[in-house]
Amino acid sequence: MKWLNYHHLLYFWTVAREGSIVRACAQLHLTQPTISGQLRLLEKALGRRLFNRVGRSLALTDTGRVVYRYADDIFSLGRELQDTLRGRPPGRPLRLLVGVSETLPKQIAYRLVEPALRLPEPVQIVCEQGKTEQLLTQRALHTLDVVLTEAPAGPATKIRAYNHLLGESGVSIMGSPRLAAAHRRGFPKSLDGAPFLLPGENTLLRRALEQWFEAVGIRPRIRGEFADPALLKVFGQNGLGLFAVRTAVEKDTREQHNARLLGRIAAVRERFYAISLERKLKHPAVVAITESARERLFA
Repeated sequence: MKWLNYHHLLYFWTVAREGSIVRACAQLHLTQPTISGQLRLLEKALGRRLFNRVGRSLALTDTGRVVYRYADDIFSLGRELQDTLRGRPPGRPLRLLVGVSETLPKQIAYRLVEPALRLPEPVQIVCEQGKTEQLLTQRALHTLDVVLTEAPAGPATKIRAYNHLLGESGVSIMGSPRLAAAHRRGFPKSLDGAPFLLPGENTLLRRALEQWFEAVGIRPRIRGEFADPALLKVFGQNGLGLFAVRTAVEKDTREQHNARLLGRIAAVRERFYAISLERKLKHPAVVAITESARERLFA
């Protein structure tokens, strides 16, 4: 009977999780030649390549993704065994590994993921944030079940991924109670010359707002630009300027940041996507996310 070398599997699992042999060496306290040699032995035993080199990074092959999933389950079971022997409650929650685009508002990210936590079975979320391109290419989705973003994966994406439209939202203009009261009358023309906070450059919302300002002949007085949407709202709630939020989370913004609504811009709309390696979604938590987004959040 042919046995799998679980030391080799552990080294492979660590390299896949860390994204490089160098980082895996630091985790395992082993040298690079040792890990590289063990990976070659594992590939020889399985008869398949597990990694492809993409620039300076490693990307899992289709076989590598399958092996990673099994390895993740195996080592999760090992941790569960240790917990059981130490008297901790047994039971394996369903794991959801989700990537969140750094430009996706945290309120929307939470509202998207939250339905997965209401499944009958317990769900453990592992959340990673970063640029959409990095989540899709550098990580190559081999450690992620789904990526949540406001832009679909384009033809330049180096892996085969599928875009699942979750829905779309208009934009609401909000501000502190004082600023909102001062500029509500005559909206949207009242935005001309009004203090305004813009999202960071190269974001879809920023481009859409600038195009709309140009189309309707409005020139607000820009008081700040913020790459972090959460930080923008903090400055907005303190009266530095008016700001735009997705209408889908208008109520949350009002409650959390004591903001008031000036008006809504139906002409400015954003779409939101779940990106996966599967054409047909199968993970129960990902299915819950997509169904709730379409039926409730963006209905």
